[in-house]
Amino acid sequence: MTAHSLDHTVEFATRPPRSDVSPMVGLVGLAGLFAWILFCRNYAGFAEAFDLPGPREPLSGPYAALMALVFSAGPMIAWSMVVEKVHRRPSTGIDWDNPRPFGQVIGTSAVKVVGLWATFAIIAGLYMLGRWYWDGQYLFSMQVIGAAAVPIVLLTVPYVLWLDRYMVEPRDHSWHFGALLLRRGGWHVDEIKKHWRAWIIKAFFAAFMISILPGGFYNVVTRDLADIVSDPVRLGMSVIELLFVIDVQIGTVGYLVTMRPLDAQIRSGNPFLSGWLAALICYPPLVYAFMGGSGMIHYEVNTPGWAYWMEGHTGLLYGWAALLIALTTVYAWATVAFGLRFSNLTYRGVITNGPYRFTRHPAYLSKNLFWWCATLPFLVTSDSLTDMVRNTVFLAVVSGIYYWRARTEEAHLLAEDPKYREYYAWMEHNGVITSAMSRGRKRLGRLLFGTVTDGRATPAG
Repeated sequence: MTAHSLDHTVEFATRPPRSDVSPMVGLVGLAGLFAWILFCRNYAGFAEAFDLPGPREPLSGPYAALMALVFSAGPMIAWSMVVEKVHRRPSTGIDWDNPRPFGQVIGTSAVKVVGLWATFAIIAGLYMLGRWYWDGQYLFSMQVIGAAAVPIVLLTVPYVLWLDRYMVEPRDHSWHFGALLLRRGGWHVDEIKKHWRAWIIKAFFAAFMISILPGGFYNVVTRDLADIVSDPVRLGMSVIELLFVIDVQIGTVGYLVTMRPLDAQIRSGNPFLSGWLAALICYPPLVYAFMGGSGMIHYEVNTPGWAYWMEGHTGLLYGWAALLIALTTVYAWATVAFGLRFSNLTYRGVITNGPYRFTRHPAYLSKNLFWWCATLPFLVTSDSLTDMVRNTVFLAVVSGIYYWRARTEEAHLLAEDPKYREYYAWMEHNGVITSAMSRGRKRLGRLLFGTVTDGRATPAG
């Protein structure tokens, strides 16, 4: 089937391709998270009723935030395996019905374990070299990862031995790296590149996500609801903070459970240098150099934000808070829709439901609209035209970086999966937001160049 005939076919389809993750996966995880938050908020009452030792106060510490991952991940794992039976999908690369004897896999498993242990050691060395990992909020992340290191290293052996008995092709990316180290034949450099892309992504983003767990969780658990309901600004920001906690909790689970039996393995990391640059600019430590207080494209100079300019107009404050909440809801919804599979720079299946029915990049779109509406970069207290222009231009540059990220991610997925190509084409014609943007690009192309382009992402970098 040609690309033209595929576009024509999907234009008239009533639905996009079936999503690799059902909406229920994220929803049960959300229910588990809410249950834990409610328990933590009301722990004083439970402790009093059951005469538990310790202080009678909410459970708001960093380990309570960490425990929330269990209450988020547990229901999602149970639903995925018991109800949807994801472990039986061919995409796992596992054949549970034809196990091999241990004697047939022990050699392969040993090579793989060597590859994994060497990977863990190198990542530990990189953590030690990164100064930012030993300051501020990252200290908690290093503490957690340090405590988990020994159990992970020890459990690698039985896990690999068990799984290799059932894998269709046990010589995966880890095996190729181990074979290189042991000077065994049969390894391929492309497989080793895939191995390191996946592990660098997991190590970098898992540390970041764990580091930001405690702050938001503490605020959500300790917030006095009676004290904020009459203040539109505090009410709005409190709801937004809860939504960000949802995003962070579900997102962190995604980085930690990249396991084949859950069909949540990293199938490939983004191979384009431009994709890595666009993504890493948005996270520590590079984000401080670009978007931080003294960063090159810092866009919040003398911008007190929406609450300052609307002060005294209660109706407008409530309305604007509702707008910001709606945008953040879309942002959190986009993460929840991934269920167990959220992570940056990776291909782990195709999501076509939830907000992804309307646009291919709901998180990027809603996040950038939130920044524009919350910051109002063109309104400054300094009355400086220079500040107004700089703030507006620099926030536009930030939005451009996210557009760049989106295009590199599309290039990656278009090269990986025919289902994504079908989804991409369907969205061009049927996505409420994406199709409108596609028509806009074509009109702009006619206006500027007298040509029409389909806007299809192409590999870059």
